[in-house]
Amino acid sequence: MGKRIITQARGKGSHTYRVKKKAFRFKLQYPAKLSGEGTVIKLLDSAAHSVPLAKIKYTDGSFYIPAFKNMVEGQKINLNAKEIKDGNIVKLKDIPLKTKIYDIESRPGDGGVFIKTAGNCAEITRIVGENIFVLMPSKKEKKLNKNCRAIIGVTAGAGRLDKPVVKAGKKFHIKKSKSKLWPRTSAVKMNAIDHPFGSGRSKNPKSKIAKRNAPPGRKVGLLRPRRTGRKK
Repeated sequence: MGKRIITQARGKGSHTYRVKKKAFRFKLQYPAKLSGEGTVIKLLDSAAHSVPLAKIKYTDGSFYIPAFKNMVEGQKINLNAKEIKDGNIVKLKDIPLKTKIYDIESRPGDGGVFIKTAGNCAEITRIVGENIFVLMPSKKEKKLNKNCRAIIGVTAGAGRLDKPVVKAGKKFHIKKSKSKLWPRTSAVKMNAIDHPFGSGRSKNPKSKIAKRNAPPGRKVGLLRPRRTGRKK
């Protein structure tokens, strides 16, 4: 009798796939209203994030943001200002072209959703009317509202992937802290009873499409694609 395949086991929610709640105790988000000046009161490490976090204190309380390169405790940053300086939280309409930014909002007031990983940043490339185009790390441009907020600078923690992991055990614990199973077994290398792609009989690279109402154990491959076939 076959065992549950990975998608089924993940859906059940065993300890292998359930992340520790305390890893996500820091919520990265701008408050709805920001004004005046903030102070970096503490730099923190978080298992759920690749970047160090900074706790910022301001007149109405405190909040957490991804730290920027060369940030230090006790540093002052301007909130919702027009001054272009590392760490300042500024609206996109007030940022000059080619400025490096991170922690960008998708919509004005949503708290920042883009560019939160270590060593990353985006650049403002052009302004067209009410829209501002930002070049993402993926080298794709994204159109954003001019009132979206972002932080000036580059996220801290660059180079974390440069050093080799060396031991398989260390890699396992890194993945475990983020609730990711490692090592991952390729589906075509499994037995037919353990996965829909299993057995050696049909090892062709053609993608398989699961039906929309397929159960979790069968829903693998391309899920609800908008279109299939070669693009002409």
